[in-house]
Amino acid sequence: MQRTKWWLLWWLLLYLVSHNIGYDLAPCMKDLSDTLKRGRIYNITEILLDLEDLLEEVDVDRNMNMSFPHVAFLLQKPNGPFKGLKIQASENEASSERNIPNARVNVQLPRELDAGPKNAIAFCLLTWPETNMTTSGASDELYENTMVGLSVRHKKISGLQEPVNITMNLNIGINEIRVPRCVFYNVTTHAYSSSGCVTLWERGQEHITCSCDHLTYFGVLMVSAPLTHLDQEILTYISQIGCSLSVIALVFTVLIFITNRKLREDVSMKIHVNLAVALILLNLHFLPSHIVAAQSSNGLCLYMALFLHYSLLATFSWMALEGFHIYLLIVKVFNIYIKKYMLKLALVGWGIPAIIVALVVIIDRDAYGRVALNSSEPNSTAICYIANDIVKVVTTMGVFGLVFIFNMIMFGLTVRRVVSLHHSKEFGTIDFDRAKRDTCTLLGVTTLLGLTWGLVLFSFGSLTVPGLYLFCILNSLQGVFIFLWSVMSLRKNRKSATVSVTQSTKS
Repeated sequence: MQRTKWWLLWWLLLYLVSHNIGYDLAPCMKDLSDTLKRGRIYNITEILLDLEDLLEEVDVDRNMNMSFPHVAFLLQKPNGPFKGLKIQASENEASSERNIPNARVNVQLPRELDAGPKNAIAFCLLTWPETNMTTSGASDELYENTMVGLSVRHKKISGLQEPVNITMNLNIGINEIRVPRCVFYNVTTHAYSSSGCVTLWERGQEHITCSCDHLTYFGVLMVSAPLTHLDQEILTYISQIGCSLSVIALVFTVLIFITNRKLREDVSMKIHVNLAVALILLNLHFLPSHIVAAQSSNGLCLYMALFLHYSLLATFSWMALEGFHIYLLIVKVFNIYIKKYMLKLALVGWGIPAIIVALVVIIDRDAYGRVALNSSEPNSTAICYIANDIVKVVTTMGVFGLVFIFNMIMFGLTVRRVVSLHHSKEFGTIDFDRAKRDTCTLLGVTTLLGLTWGLVLFSFGSLTVPGLYLFCILNSLQGVFIFLWSVMSLRKNRKSATVSVTQSTKS
């Protein structure tokens, strides 16, 4: 009798040890379920990593299904040679052995996984309340707040020749503004990425298939609809023609400045010419960039990307200096003499961009390279530019954002000054000539301050296509507008000189 008790205790101990996976996973799944209710993405990331570590450590001797609120989990142990696996899942259930009514997700795992008895396959379907979802800087919406996790114990699956196919039902209508894109969640960077995944979806379909070459946590982002090929082609022609015309106009602007002594003495015109030179460099490096990117020379592409970045930053710098000069003329007015004024402006306008580019090269030379114009199509036309997204955002959008805000303030001061001059005149009369001159002045200031570049900040949602057309037209022709401004300044100087001569003759 005593021996029987010891045998029963030993059997119970063996049973608990051999089935400890259920006891280990259940608390982890419960924590994951509670975290999903709160929608804390960072906590979710930590629990997902803990779950992966747990799956690597425990011994798996059986298949397992678990269901908690917002979590459906399946652990499948292959028996015999692996021939692929199909998994269906709803919000509350996952199975590889039978069809599930109203399944939201269907997964097809390829034979290439080559999972054996020690390589348990883990599947989990994660959902969470929409109102509680918080992400790290994600501007796009994750479809139905759903992620599908896939992993194989003791294996790191990537670079598959035969992809993993994850099919999800689409229960909402897709409009012209937003479309679905397959992504995975990077638990290291807390960001979504589409690398290694192909989106198989056509407008009108009620399902989407994500075909990926690795295993991780997948989802579908609702992103801004990409431009049609016709729009891309038209915008390309607009940019090429506009930039070419700008280069010609800007060269004439510089020649007019060099050949006219009166203009060479004008400090404002000196600043305009520096901006013109920066735009010439920008256009000369932008126009052939796609041709250079199509070639195999990495060194030439690095040079093109580096100087394209430098000339873009120089353009922003001189736009900001145009705003600073307007501040001195309109706000300060008196006592605006600065010793070696143009030398100091040149050090800022050309020096700061050089420092930024030099720091980028020192920190990460690979930040420059070939970049596809359409990120959703890696094989689309590429240019030589900034390949690192963080560098691109900080050193271009960040810098331009500061310049744009400053110049908008300067433009507001200019408008206020013009309006105050009108109010100082006698009421009851309208001077159409003066109104026309003031309008031209404000348009010229808008061009010099680069305010039209701000259209890119409003190119979202339904404004995407119209905003991009306006952006390409106005900014590609910025050099032409500066040329017209220079010609008007030249005529104004000549007219002033003629009036002064006439008055001295009469006296």
